[in-house]
Amino acid sequence: MLPKFMFITILMVTSRFKLSHQQCSSLIPEDERVDCHPELGSNQPDCELRGCTWCEAELTGTPWCFYDNVYTIPASERIDCYPEGGVTESTCHARGCIFETDYNTEASWCYFPLENGYRMVGSPVGTTMGYRVTLQKINTYTMFGGDIVDLILDVEFQTDDRVRVKIYDPNNARYEVPLTIASPSVMAANPNYDIIFDAGPAFSFKIIRVSTGTVLFDTSLGGFVFADQFIQISTKLPSFNLYGFGEHEHPAFKHDMFWEKYPMFARDQPPQPYANMYGVHPYYTVLENDFNAHGVLILNSNAQEFDLQPAPSITYRTIGGILDIYVFLGPTPENVVQQYTEAIGRTFMPPYWSLGFQLSRYGYDHIDVLRDTVDRMRLYDIPHDVQFGDIDYMDRYMDFTYDTVNYAGLPEYVDELKTEGTNYIIILDPCIMTTEPAGTYPAYDKGSDFDIWVKEVDGVTDVLGKVWPPDEVSFPDYTHPNAEQWWVDQCYDFYNVIKYDGLWIDMNEVANFYNGDRDGCDYNSLDNPPYKTKAWGQTLSDKTICMEHKQYAGNHYDLHSLYGLTESPPSQSAARIVTKKRSIVITRSTFPGVGQYAGHWLGDNYSNWPNMHKSIIGMLEFNIFGIPYIGADICGFIGDTNYELCLRWQQIGAFYPFSRNHNGYGYIEQDPGVFGEDFATIAKAALHVRYNLMPFLYTLFHESHLNGSTVVRPLMHEFVTDLTAHDIDRQFLWGPALLITPVLLQGMTEVSGYFPDAKWYDYYTGNDIGVRSQIVVLSAPLDHINVHVRGGYVLPTQEPGNSTLFTRTKPMGLIAALDDNASASGNLFWDDGDTLDTYENGLYFEEHFSATANELSGNIVTDGYTGVDSLVWGNIRVFGLSTLVTEVKINDVSHLDFTYDQTTQVLNIENAGAPLNINLMVTWL
Repeated sequence: MLPKFMFITILMVTSRFKLSHQQCSSLIPEDERVDCHPELGSNQPDCELRGCTWCEAELTGTPWCFYDNVYTIPASERIDCYPEGGVTESTCHARGCIFETDYNTEASWCYFPLENGYRMVGSPVGTTMGYRVTLQKINTYTMFGGDIVDLILDVEFQTDDRVRVKIYDPNNARYEVPLTIASPSVMAANPNYDIIFDAGPAFSFKIIRVSTGTVLFDTSLGGFVFADQFIQISTKLPSFNLYGFGEHEHPAFKHDMFWEKYPMFARDQPPQPYANMYGVHPYYTVLENDFNAHGVLILNSNAQEFDLQPAPSITYRTIGGILDIYVFLGPTPENVVQQYTEAIGRTFMPPYWSLGFQLSRYGYDHIDVLRDTVDRMRLYDIPHDVQFGDIDYMDRYMDFTYDTVNYAGLPEYVDELKTEGTNYIIILDPCIMTTEPAGTYPAYDKGSDFDIWVKEVDGVTDVLGKVWPPDEVSFPDYTHPNAEQWWVDQCYDFYNVIKYDGLWIDMNEVANFYNGDRDGCDYNSLDNPPYKTKAWGQTLSDKTICMEHKQYAGNHYDLHSLYGLTESPPSQSAARIVTKKRSIVITRSTFPGVGQYAGHWLGDNYSNWPNMHKSIIGMLEFNIFGIPYIGADICGFIGDTNYELCLRWQQIGAFYPFSRNHNGYGYIEQDPGVFGEDFATIAKAALHVRYNLMPFLYTLFHESHLNGSTVVRPLMHEFVTDLTAHDIDRQFLWGPALLITPVLLQGMTEVSGYFPDAKWYDYYTGNDIGVRSQIVVLSAPLDHINVHVRGGYVLPTQEPGNSTLFTRTKPMGLIAALDDNASASGNLFWDDGDTLDTYENGLYFEEHFSATANELSGNIVTDGYTGVDSLVWGNIRVFGLSTLVTEVKINDVSHLDFTYDQTTQVLNIENAGAPLNINLMVTWL
């Protein structure tokens, strides 16, 4: 049944239309009317069908059919009717839009009247999931042609906190993203939202939060267009606190709403302001003015863009598919991410070793260079859990080969690395060279047998491109039903050559050094759509294949930005099958849902100070995108780094979830050992903090895998009502409890950090810094990165070492940081770190901790992993104890190896000795 207020809205609008039929109700002077029917043959029924006003005029040449709201739309709310640029008054009017020069703002001079769009046919109809609304285009004006006259809008009340609005052509099937978002067969029983339909002057709808009445999605600004290759919808936002969209190099985590434009179309593109980069994430979150939060996903894979303007509002445009809108009600920012990942898929659980420090470069060139690099790591005892092989390990850059001359002995060296606690990850590019003699290159021969290559427009001829190999390549079509078996087979065969531990899949936008193919692309509406969007490049095929090229699942035009998503599941399957372990996949191109299968790095960044800051923004964004295994190339990929920059980057990089130093071909070496002993000592110290806190980090990933929470977290997620926290993007949190404040400017030995309203303790000393809700200048000499622990939390730790292979056998520890109420709590998740589905199969250990002013207890809630039987508790630190401690007992046994510092109010217990596999009780007097 429709809500009563919905009928009232419809009736009120209907009565307005009746009034306009009877008399001229417009207040617009005759000499200010803007013609709504510039072509010949204007009449009253035609005019009113367009949603415009009909009034006879006394002045000669004055239009009788005109827009009735020309000067009622503020500049900040005008929706651009000529987004391609180059508008004139006549071309604007030809689209039925309003032309008005305005030199004082960046608003478009050509904008939609509110009467333009679609009208509701009849009344909304109730369905088992919500409502169905039939829409019909109001007038014959067009922007780019191909307008679809009849539309259906379906509303699905999927869960109490998730609503879906789907707008589509009922008469012709259009491409829909094949991402399964599970929904019950009946509507949610107690939804925290409602929807209002407004019949005119053009149809619009609003999604509201029932508890507050806040409008979350509001299309009343107009400008709704649905054509074959151009779809546009605008929504007014309830606040200026907007976050999300990707993948871009954003200047700040919180968006500037003053006329910013962001294209989205997967592209082999190093970070540049406002450029579309490797992945596509048409998702954003809004923190409302009353501090509730919601998120919105517009599930579409075609070339698209978001325009931000200071209404505040968003205009979304895409050139294909449908409008498939999901709104997530939160109400907290963390709730929003949890609900979003519930829909698109929870993140994979990474193996424990993949949380260790990782080293790579493009340009080792010879196995001896690689050996020298690793030897430097060993010389300075720098943690080193993963070594990467970039394309220079390959024979002529060909997948599933290695260079038996320059990398002679690589398989044996990989085996040697494993005994030293270092895993090996290989890179694979989705481009298979086509010119090897038949029978000599199985990757191509078997791919041809399976017929899994992307095809030309004829659907038969294999597309030929150019990437890293010396000759032309074919591109695997991962939507083909044979592709996964082919990919797994090749990975399995190569594993029998080199015992790698994970896969790094690169160039999967898909990247192509040709623009289209060797001869370019035919001139057609797919490669040259009537509106290209703001995507970089002269055509959509720039640096990739032609949009008319065929894949099993359809035209590349629709599938382009999904290439990384389609490659990630078979890559995860291959990595797990061949290693028989959890393994890891790192992908460059991403899309909603890829976090189930792979992590991501922030691409070919630059070795400069601004890119270090932007790495924080990227980490925060990919955590809200549901891809928490994220990091940037430490010290930068493009350009030569320098001592200070690289050292500061090694410090912040020690707190990236995916912590990897990587740089490009031809630039100076930048591994932590190459700069000498002082640099190595400082880098090692930062990494030891990471390794000490790795049980806490691993537990955060378990919680993310289980319930979708973020791992790296913006301060505003924890301090939602703190207005200052809304803008912070030069600091970040691990979970709710650990605050990292890095130096991001050259030559600085101090750094300003914001500390919201909580107790904050220095990680190193345990000292309460004694300030809250303030910006504090912190000492930050070159050998120090500031790390603080939030009161109220217990963090599990472990003695650090140079590899997780060895640290996992060392004593565990705890940091208990008391809050204002002298209490704290926390959790430890522990398993073998490598086996699949340990949580699902109960093969794990979990312990909950709580602390007060007099005791710290640990309660084992699951004891399904026998590996803890050999572990004991070592160092336990309690922060914020205000009374002198003279006696400590561990499990009712006196323990003498402790100190209490009255100045810092820290109790430090060494060699606790209690086994992990029994409940823990530490008391003190």
